[in-house]
Amino acid sequence: MLKTLLVIAVGFLPSLFSLWIIRKTQRSRLRMRQAATNSPVVQERQNVRLVAGDRYYLEGVGYLIGDISCKFNARSGYIRCAINPDGPCNGCRHYEPKELAGSEKKT
Repeated sequence: MLKTLLVIAVGFLPSLFSLWIIRKTQRSRLRMRQAATNSPVVQERQNVRLVAGDRYYLEGVGYLIGDISCKFNARSGYIRCAINPDGPCNGCRHYEPKELAGSEKKT
């Protein structure tokens, strides 16, 4: 009878050890996630609000921000362009109209 209980106890030890490790890693992940979301860079990004007129929906692409007629627009929902990523696009001194694929340059 004692040998049977010992075999059962030894059989449960690996699963108990595994559960303990899983629980410990979940706690570590939670702490890492909290540290990452508390960093100043992430908090700054969360505080950025898009202006309603600054966001466009393009069929097949999704949401884009900034002036999509500009040559330097990133065509992204997260960043306007490399030159002026925070915007605004109105009055940007780097604005250049985008050339159309089918148009020819006049000389």
